[in-house]
Amino acid sequence: MKPFSIILLLLLLLSACKQEYTPRNISRVNIEEFTIDSTSIRAIKVFNEHTMYYAGSNGIIGMTTDGGKNWGKLIIKSPTNKKPAFRSLAYNNKNLFALSIGNPALLYKIPLHRTKKDSIKNFTDWFYKLIYQEHHEKVFYDSMQFFDNGKDGIAIGDPTENCPSIIITKDGGNTWKKIPCSQLPKFKEGEAFFAASNTNIKIIEDIVWIASGGKKSRILKSTDKGKTWKIYDTPIIQGNGPQGMYSIDFHTKNNGIAIGGDYSNAEDNCKNKAITNDGGKTWNIVSDNVPPNYKSCVQYVPNTNGKEVFAVGKTGISFSNDGGITWKEVSDQSFYTIQFVNRNVAWLSGNEKVAKLSIP
Repeated sequence: MKPFSIILLLLLLLSACKQEYTPRNISRVNIEEFTIDSTSIRAIKVFNEHTMYYAGSNGIIGMTTDGGKNWGKLIIKSPTNKKPAFRSLAYNNKNLFALSIGNPALLYKIPLHRTKKDSIKNFTDWFYKLIYQEHHEKVFYDSMQFFDNGKDGIAIGDPTENCPSIIITKDGGNTWKKIPCSQLPKFKEGEAFFAASNTNIKIIEDIVWIASGGKKSRILKSTDKGKTWKIYDTPIIQGNGPQGMYSIDFHTKNNGIAIGGDYSNAEDNCKNKAITNDGGKTWNIVSDNVPPNYKSCVQYVPNTNGKEVFAVGKTGISFSNDGGITWKEVSDQSFYTIQFVNRNVAWLSGNEKVAKLSIP
């Protein structure tokens, strides 16, 4: 190739790299809703537009592989024959893991047979195994996620001592171990987590962020998959039990967003949204005293350079096209959590319902 051609090609590549993403001005969304009887659903795992799994109350694990036309249901019973209430669901490229709230904490592994054509038909008979139990009057696990390697996983819960409850796995979820308080930051009295949407944990590579709430609302951060931890204050509303961060997401290792508020006063929008540009060390309140109000889940839209953000809660669905600085309501429908498939499609869940959101 001639030198001039090489220079021209390099200039074109540099020009393309400098082009910034132009965010969309979304004013409405389409929502297709599916009724799921007798269960409240706060944790979902999405694979594509057709396939998703959910974990709900009454021991129910559900799934669809055809976009919601048909649904399979697996009902898990505890050793005492009671139906556990699930609010955490994770996947490690091989198995699903569902973790219950309350005492005792029950963690189940469910091998995922995604290649079966008749998986919905057989789902009620799928094998599941109880792999971790924890008995304590204060035990209450809130959320769970796996790292990309599929071997390392983490689940977090409210304090049973003077520190957060954190259990980890290093072998793909076969065994779990609780981190002793001596290796964790100390919690203030009344500081805990919220089991609202399974999104108060965020993982990028070896980094994990966790958001607390209640008497204090802070960010716990580990850069080595949970071996060591630091904790950072935030200006999010806090001080009472239902106040604080309910959900976080990170677009890069430095750029993240947090949302929450006061569950007991859901219409309030004071200091319930914040962003960080330094990996969670410091946070700045955005859109203060204007909508959106309380939300239980916030997520960046994929492939939008951190510009487009959705937040959902019992007060409706809101959208931002400037990274969370300003917002507009796009639906008044109530949901607990949202998870995107791509730029245009997401799945949601709520009380006795699952839904698919599409952007026109």
